[in-house]
Amino acid sequence: MFDDRRSKRVVIVAHCLLNQNSISDGTADFPSQYTELMDLIVANQVGLIQLPCPEIACLGLDRNDMQGGKRSLLMENTRIRDLMSKTGSVILQDKAEEVATLIQEYRSYSFKVLGLIGVNRSPSCGVETTTKDNKEVKGQGIFIEMISEACHRRGLDVRMIGVKTSEKENSLKRVQQLIETVE
Repeated sequence: MFDDRRSKRVVIVAHCLLNQNSISDGTADFPSQYTELMDLIVANQVGLIQLPCPEIACLGLDRNDMQGGKRSLLMENTRIRDLMSKTGSVILQDKAEEVATLIQEYRSYSFKVLGLIGVNRSPSCGVETTTKDNKEVKGQGIFIEMISEACHRRGLDVRMIGVKTSEKENSLKRVQQLIETVE
């Protein structure tokens, strides 16, 4: 099955890397998407799976505050994290389970899920760093934590890396390494 021209290689990508229009007010680094990152992935014949945006799912496009873009990034990220922790756990858990199910489904047909690319410093999709108490700290965002736990419960080992749109060279290097890693 699936013996056609597809590469059978996919990577899961944070929603805002493919759609900057979804990012919290005042934080977009690109007009539409992180083009260089997408070009790198596509040039290596790797399919893209877009994560749902946990912040839109829980708080809406305005993140439940029309003044969010007027705060510093770390203050706004902390506000978002705190609000999602209080109100979004059921929604996030359901979405995390959907992601784990998708990974399991691809792997059951011998597709290579090369990994997940999150956005460091994000209160939701940070992989190595997130925002807490108005600081960037080591640790995972709320949604990535839940995805990790859902995968762990199913015995799925998924490589995860975080990128920053403000650190293009390092981000592209890390994604290239992810793509080159053979499962």
